[in-house]
Amino acid sequence: MNRSLTYTYRSQNREVTESQFDMFKRCEFSFEELAELAAHCKEKGIVFHGTPTSRETLDELLRLDCPVIKNGSDFLGHLALIRDMATSRRPVVLSTGMATLTEVARAVETFIAAGGTELVVLHCVSVYPAAPQQVRLRNVVLLHNIFQCPTGLSDHSVGVELALGARALGAVWIEKHVTLDKSLAGPDHGFSADRDELTSLVRSIRKVEGALSSIGIGPSEDEIASRLQGRLSCIASRDLPKGKVVTRLDIAYSRPGDGFAPWELDCIVGRRLRRKVRHGHVFKMEDFV
Repeated sequence: MNRSLTYTYRSQNREVTESQFDMFKRCEFSFEELAELAAHCKEKGIVFHGTPTSRETLDELLRLDCPVIKNGSDFLGHLALIRDMATSRRPVVLSTGMATLTEVARAVETFIAAGGTELVVLHCVSVYPAAPQQVRLRNVVLLHNIFQCPTGLSDHSVGVELALGARALGAVWIEKHVTLDKSLAGPDHGFSADRDELTSLVRSIRKVEGALSSIGIGPSEDEIASRLQGRLSCIASRDLPKGKVVTRLDIAYSRPGDGFAPWELDCIVGRRLRRKVRHGHVFKMEDFV
């Protein structure tokens, strides 16, 4: 990596410019540290996965039996690495930050041509943090429609709301930066989710998933019990004598819904009453001659 390249970001309420190499090197894991992390994830029931940047680091992840491989947005054009990921026969997540549709299509086609079968395409905006108006959440749906594969969101916004919106739009993978302390020094901590936000995000996503569990127009089982009390019936708008021919002015509407429904109004208008009815009486078929 060119050590003269710099990156400018805000940290601890000030602007910081530093070498990209130094910044990444500071966050680098050794193979032994990765192995320790993988073991800890297994113990806690977390699916360990990683983002390799070379054939060598991909092989390291495979040695750890990493079940999912991710390709970062900055490596979307590294087609040789994507081919290697495809031949690993692992599910692969492709992040699409900074990319044109042509670049995304080329990466997807490369993966498929190399024999890859399980792919998730992440919509991503590589701005840190990304403002809501920059995120274009509906691209989650657009990518799914174009590539006919599961999609998700790599979320660099502040808060958890946009990630929830992505799940509601069908995202199956939500990537969120996480920190133990937003005040720590470094480029990501300020916009990352802390422990409380991560807890809220996971719980809220589970609620959204419950709401997405089925589709179909019609009352649910619980609503069927509510229909009787919640719907309207045609009722007498005043006291009406026996033999009265019912007009629209003789009819009002009220709960419960155990009589003629409002849409059945024409079944009543013009009918002659068999008996006297009181104001508020729910019309039934037996009321008429």
